[in-house]
Amino acid sequence: MTVIRGHVRTFYQLLANTLLVSVMNFTVWFAVTFWVYLQTRSVFATGVISGIFLVLTAATGIWFGSIVDGHRKKTALQGSAVASLLFYAGASVVYLLTPADEFHDPASVALWALVLLLMAGVIAGNIRTIAMPTLVTLLIEEDTRDRANGLVGTVTGTTFLTTSVISGVLVAFDGMRSVIILAMAALGLAILHLSFVTLPERAAEPHADGHRGGVDIRGTLRIIAGVPGLTALILFSMFNNFLGGVFMALADAYGLSLVSVQAWGLLWGVLSTGMIVGGIVVSRTGLGRHPVRLLLLINVALWTIIIVFPLRASIWWVAVGFYLYMLLMPYAEAAEQTILQKVVPYERQGRVFGLAQSAEQAASPLTAFLISPITQFVFIPFMTDGWGARELGPWFGTGADRGIALVFVLTGIIGVIATTIALASRPYRRLNAETTTEKTIVLA
Repeated sequence: MTVIRGHVRTFYQLLANTLLVSVMNFTVWFAVTFWVYLQTRSVFATGVISGIFLVLTAATGIWFGSIVDGHRKKTALQGSAVASLLFYAGASVVYLLTPADEFHDPASVALWALVLLLMAGVIAGNIRTIAMPTLVTLLIEEDTRDRANGLVGTVTGTTFLTTSVISGVLVAFDGMRSVIILAMAALGLAILHLSFVTLPERAAEPHADGHRGGVDIRGTLRIIAGVPGLTALILFSMFNNFLGGVFMALADAYGLSLVSVQAWGLLWGVLSTGMIVGGIVVSRTGLGRHPVRLLLLINVALWTIIIVFPLRASIWWVAVGFYLYMLLMPYAEAAEQTILQKVVPYERQGRVFGLAQSAEQAASPLTAFLISPITQFVFIPFMTDGWGARELGPWFGTGADRGIALVFVLTGIIGVIATTIALASRPYRRLNAETTTEKTIVLA
């Protein structure tokens, strides 16, 4: 298949378009979570919203991947935006027609109808998440795709930085009404802008096994199994996300045990700049000749950070540790995308990216749901008045926050051990050989 060259400007236009849509979709997600809590004061309700997001992301990944592969990429992007717009329009009708007092009841049918419509709009935007790595393959020369993936990471970091601020301000100012109106306006603008962007679409090439369309999980698994070490990489990423669920479940609780909610929210906004900086650095330097080795070494560094920052009950240790974590995340994301772009045929990349997303996202909520009660009923008592408080307390500290910290440390140790084993494994050596780049482009 001939590599299409000279479409960097188109790639930048798509990045800008995706930034606009992603900011609004994630603003809706954050805003509805904040708003539901303010309306109901129910932590359970906000937890259900997070669960809905993770479960739907895991359940739709493979299907969305087949949409990306089975249609023109521009059609998939526009269809994603139109679907989100329609769901938000439906949500606006529910919001305007429902008496405000009804939203205070966490069991309200209207409340959950609104939540489900808004979350469906957010989830429809995941088609873009799957499509963007395939567009890097389509538009960017192979030697510079790692740096393009870094720019995608920059967009992700910018999204998180702006979303937390925008959603909080809008909800405080006008509830969900302004959020929904702004989201619909932004999506309409994105649809209009994208209609003027021309993509050099590729026609899918037929496969020897005759499978081309539909979800075709069997054919996708066959492609993955045919690349030495790729199955092991996806399983490794799934295990990483399983452990990462600990971070997702406990990070806010740990931070809020050290500072006020206002300070914690402001700190997260500052920390999000780490993803932007990291993505920019990747876009300038690339990933080098061995993206698989870099991916695993970055994981060693990330798990080491998880071990170190909780050793002292200090917000400064948290701030430095989290910032380094955010700084390195774009390297890990760009490396994984670059690997898949190298070894998976273009006409199958959407389904493989979608399957990988489903497998990885399915692991996080499982850990998140498990680790919270384990921490609450095992580790916190252990470090408050149990054996851990007596034996470890003199140097590690005691109390609920140190129970959470101990969970972080143990998780980081497991992560370092698992990644070290992966580095020494045969699948790693085979995939590393498959993806090694013979030359690295020197930046101008």
